[in-house]
Amino acid sequence: MGLFSIFNRQQRNGHNGTSPLEAVPDIPEELFIEKEQPEKAPPEAKPANQQNGGIHQLYEFLDKNYESKGYNDALINPDTTHLDQNVIALKNDLERSIRKVKTFYEDFIRQINFHIVSRSRTGMIDTVEELTVKKETAESHIRQVIEIEDQAKENQGVGHGIIISYTRGFRNGLAAISGHSILNRNF
Repeated sequence: MGLFSIFNRQQRNGHNGTSPLEAVPDIPEELFIEKEQPEKAPPEAKPANQQNGGIHQLYEFLDKNYESKGYNDALINPDTTHLDQNVIALKNDLERSIRKVKTFYEDFIRQINFHIVSRSRTGMIDTVEELTVKKETAESHIRQVIEIEDQAKENQGVGHGIIISYTRGFRNGLAAISGHSILNRNF
């Protein structure tokens, strides 16, 4: 009787004999788990090759939008001395970028020359030819950089284009200030 009294005792305590897990209501999955759309893959980084210090760096500098920078600068400080100072700063930035690129190519050509000499001693003709082509490309790029530098010194060419663009933006900013504060007033 002791064996069967265990089952009877549960019913006498007020339990109906069902397990507690059966009494728990079903909770929907959406309540606790947030289903998100898979994120897009992050954009790939630029390869760490010649584009980090070569002529591409200079062209990135030259391709920036200096007109909007000039416009915003005019809205902040509409003084022509501010314009002159920023033009000088842009010229200095261009000169600094040119020096970086020239230094990059000078170092690169120096390394190539070392590899050409050492690989030619070991008879690696194909490698020497590939290195010679790389050297010719680097020399061509450095000639282009020197041409841009010379043109910038004479206020011509692509180097001077950033100055023209900045000045145009600055003047447009001055015109916007005048248009907003003076020309739109009714007498």
